[in-house]
Amino acid sequence: MKKLLLTLALVLSVIASQAQVTVQGSKFTDNWSITLKGGMVSPYQHFRFFPNARGIAGVEIRKQITTYWGLGVEGEWTVNTSSWRHSEPLTHIWDRKSDNVFDHQLVGLFTTFNLTNLLLRYKGEPRFLDVEAHLGAGWAHAYYPSYQREDQNSWYTKAGLNIGLNLGESKAWTLALKPAVVWYMGHLNPQNKSEFNANYAMVELEAGLTYHFKNSNGKHYMTLCPKKYTQEDLDEVNARVNDLRNQLAQCNSALDAANAKNAKLQADLDECLNRKPDVVEVVKTQMGGETLVNNVFFAQGKSNVSRDQMPNVERVAIYMKNHPKAVVDIKGYASPEGSKEINERLANQRAATVKDLLVKKYKIASSRITAQGLGVGDFFAEPDWNRVSVCTIETPKDADK
Repeated sequence: MKKLLLTLALVLSVIASQAQVTVQGSKFTDNWSITLKGGMVSPYQHFRFFPNARGIAGVEIRKQITTYWGLGVEGEWTVNTSSWRHSEPLTHIWDRKSDNVFDHQLVGLFTTFNLTNLLLRYKGEPRFLDVEAHLGAGWAHAYYPSYQREDQNSWYTKAGLNIGLNLGESKAWTLALKPAVVWYMGHLNPQNKSEFNANYAMVELEAGLTYHFKNSNGKHYMTLCPKKYTQEDLDEVNARVNDLRNQLAQCNSALDAANAKNAKLQADLDECLNRKPDVVEVVKTQMGGETLVNNVFFAQGKSNVSRDQMPNVERVAIYMKNHPKAVVDIKGYASPEGSKEINERLANQRAATVKDLLVKKYKIASSRITAQGLGVGDFFAEPDWNRVSVCTIETPKDADK
């Protein structure tokens, strides 16, 4: 089993290795050959081969399908030159000797497998020496004169080798040694059973001369060349290339967008890192109290307080906790971008967000806080800085008393 698996693996690897080449000279009208053969045949058992051998002649017509596999028809006729008579009572197929010159005929189909090409790979022209396996089956007929007995029919199987020498520069001729075993499968044997039985088998030893007809490629054999691609193949490849280019363009576009976003984030980070601390403006009121101004900045289109702005909210909360009578007025603003409706909404949301933080996170009474949005702000020359909630804290003069 292991040897069989290794052989199958080797055959598959050889076939795969030639997947990128094409065979020239493999049309239906190509790779036909005719073989004339002749030699000796003798019973497989009970007889010495050479003393009891008789002549055999035949012809083969074959079509080579691939560089490894061929199909054909053959006919063979044995020449009655020896008796093949058994010394025991008439219990053997060869006991009955015909008076005809040609007493047996084999006509059937066969297939061949080029073992050399399977194992060593076809190189584009036949090697000097090729070894093929030959398997066949067909009709067997035994001729007898009418006064002797009726003719007999059977069917046969055949297994053998073709050991061929490819001759000449054009490789048009092959001289081969063709040993084989032929089994009469039924009707000729006394039990009339279809079986592989050595008692009803012959050994053939023949030589054959084969002529290979010229192919459409101008050779008498198949040739190999790199695979030729049709226009449909090229169109398919171009379509795949264009699809890959489109995918690459989309990836590059996505990468550019990601790089731009990364650059924007980096710029925002640098701005935050380089921003000077917010200065709390302290102004004396007419009543002698104090007014403190603190700013909470926002990102474009956002109304949530970012982490870096939370200290400004907490500063307001700490001051109001330390000064219980202090109140804060929060006014939200937006930068000039966008429509009026959007900017007014953002301004209101920014003021409300700071108020909610003071009430919910820092527990400042909502009665001490007023909040409203005033649309677009113009406090700063830099438009982005006008995205802000201005927290104005007022402390009465006697707030500490």
